[in-house]
Amino acid sequence: MRQQGGGAGRSPVRQSVALPPGIARDLLPLTAEDGAAIDAVLYAQRRSAPRTALVLMHPTVSFHHHYAASPLADRGFAVLCCNPRFAGNEANLIMEQVVLDLAAGVRHLREDGFERVVLIGNSGGGALAALYQAEAEGATIRSTPVGRPPDLTRALLPAADALVVLNAHRGRAQVLTSWLDPAVVDETDPLAGDPGLDLFAADRRVPYDRGFVAAYRAAQAARNHRITAWVRARLAEAAAAGVADLAFTVHRTAADPRFLDTSLDPSDREPGTYWGPDVRAANYAAAGLGRQTTLHSWLSQWSLEASQAAAEPNLARVSVPLLVVQGTADQGIFPSDVRAVFEAARMADRQLHWIPGGSHYFLGQPEHQRLVFDLLERWLGERGMGARR
Repeated sequence: MRQQGGGAGRSPVRQSVALPPGIARDLLPLTAEDGAAIDAVLYAQRRSAPRTALVLMHPTVSFHHHYAASPLADRGFAVLCCNPRFAGNEANLIMEQVVLDLAAGVRHLREDGFERVVLIGNSGGGALAALYQAEAEGATIRSTPVGRPPDLTRALLPAADALVVLNAHRGRAQVLTSWLDPAVVDETDPLAGDPGLDLFAADRRVPYDRGFVAAYRAAQAARNHRITAWVRARLAEAAAAGVADLAFTVHRTAADPRFLDTSLDPSDREPGTYWGPDVRAANYAAAGLGRQTTLHSWLSQWSLEASQAAAEPNLARVSVPLLVVQGTADQGIFPSDVRAVFEAARMADRQLHWIPGGSHYFLGQPEHQRLVFDLLERWLGERGMGARR
């Protein structure tokens, strides 16, 4: 998930590229098990030997200069920031392949002698980390939703020792569906719509009628299912024509009622989206969440029916300690989503912590970031996973 803010050219993920004294940043060219080239960056103190390595990866966003990398390395951890093969290429994302990309990073750390490896699933990386760890502990996925490789039951997936879920949603299919505009009546015409489901109708008032919200939510799921049915039919047509895959556009994908009605799922957030306060403009924008995709990619990452990457069922299969951390002013990750993810977990050792007033990437919030780093360092230390012996 992306977030704007902080001025032109400033990335909320890459908030600084300056290194603290004594910290090295080394580029690591890695190779996934299926041969895909993976670029990673390792942050660590030059004159120490960290025993615990932390891993950051998002399915499509570059985390090479993640805001947490240098500060955590400065505290004595090794921090591996991996870019998947689909970095900057959301339209073609296949979640099952990204599992192999993350495995390349974890495998490198194990082979390099780190005693403990901890996955930090930030933003869209949360559901990815849950998927990876669930498969590492007991693989069940034999193919993508269309029957293509990889077979994760035959892959080398070294398990991590703990899992941190930081400001993360329930999964790409789940977050897209909660943002879908159900008023769309023609997927080829973004201007056509059902006025009865129009979130931006002139006579629609906040707080929204709860009956309207219930109907709206049901219609969002129905739209996701309609697209999935169309994708499956289109795949059959493409196969008959000797074509492997096709691209298509999903219009109007920033229409979660919670963006405007803060009494729904109350938190400290301001009305609006990651892209600013004008929700209607974000919804109709030419670019947006899931705007461009392919038939294969839709089923792997966006389909409620077909995607295998939802956080909740995967977390239910994880046994290692879990720490869930969430800022209460996040404009796209809401309290009910966080509780659903946390309550799905079944391991004996799990904790949920809220960061009051914290935004999605804590942009311009150094004190909030420090709270997160202090919490993470303490939590790992209590479990024998501190930076050093």
